[in-house]
Amino acid sequence: MTNAKPSVVQTILEAVKDLHAQEQIVTRETLHEHLGINYGPLDNALSVLVENGDIMRVQRGVYIPRPDTRPNRPMTKTIIPGGWVKIEIGDDYAISLSPAESRALGELTAGAGQQFAAVELGHHAAIMASILNQRLLKLERLSSPLENSLALVARIKALEEEVKRLSERKIFKGKSKRAEADIAGA
Repeated sequence: MTNAKPSVVQTILEAVKDLHAQEQIVTRETLHEHLGINYGPLDNALSVLVENGDIMRVQRGVYIPRPDTRPNRPMTKTIIPGGWVKIEIGDDYAISLSPAESRALGELTAGAGQQFAAVELGHHAAIMASILNQRLLKLERLSSPLENSLALVARIKALEEEVKRLSERKIFKGKSKRAEADIAGA
């Protein structure tokens, strides 16, 4: 029985997931130190992972794994007359709480709820920043040739204006016929 060695791309993907799960900022330098992979293959693998959507580039050189989109188990909270609460999670768990227990559970989970909201907000902001960064890079790639073309058009117009200005001044007046013919022939 032979164990297939994982590819560099797969190794880097697992490392990104592991480091992110440990709340570490995942950079190419961190991956280089963690895995000992040279920067060339590392950068190539990171580019492949970003293009495939397996990881996201939050900003230059900082990566996060694609968010897990597995569906959560269905959860319900039923308020029973008299203030009792019944909480069901999927088909696995059901618990009935008295009004006092329900309030205590609410107090216990309020901090976690706030923390979850803050973390989710941060993740969504990072994802949006990544998407906007990718769009901006595409626009910059598209606009660079356009800017060069616009600069060339502006230069041509400036030269045309200069030729028009010089011709209006009749700088050729008094020049020899041969010079006029040379200029006209050019």
